[in-house]
Amino acid sequence: MDSEVGLGMVHVYTGDGKGKTTSSLGLGLRASGHGFKVYMIQFMKGDINYGELESVKLIPNFEIRQFGRPDFVDKNNPAEIDIRLAKEGLAHANEVVAVGEVDMLILDEVNVAVEWGLFSYREILEIIKNKPDTMELVLTGRHAPREFIELADTVTEMKEIKHPYMEGITARKGIEY
Repeated sequence: MDSEVGLGMVHVYTGDGKGKTTSSLGLGLRASGHGFKVYMIQFMKGDINYGELESVKLIPNFEIRQFGRPDFVDKNNPAEIDIRLAKEGLAHANEVVAVGEVDMLILDEVNVAVEWGLFSYREILEIIKNKPDTMELVLTGRHAPREFIELADTVTEMKEIKHPYMEGITARKGIEY
């Protein structure tokens, strides 16, 4: 087995369990520790005090950009601003791919954005197709389309077995956000 295979693979973190964004952040942290440039685009998230936004300020070569608002997106009736922000994030992802200066691109919650109709899965397939051969690409979020799963090199499904939400405990600072 060749342990020196370079970057360029596609990862999908999906499922109903906790840990998809967290796993991608861990992967980015590891990559940054080896001097790789990591860029995360967060869809449907914005202006909320996510702990990772502060943490990455301390990590060289790791940047996060959000394309969303603090409010939850209505799956059945997304607001015009939610669609616009998601499309801006998608356009930015295409720019990042075209410039090709990052080693790892993480598209956080992209699977949900597709599932909720903020843009088409075909647009993400274009990103997969157009990414530089040496760019690692990570797609997170519930409801990963079958097409992403088939194209990915690594697919991990997080399965919820037990979570404090089930007991009525709300999201906790430093743990869920």
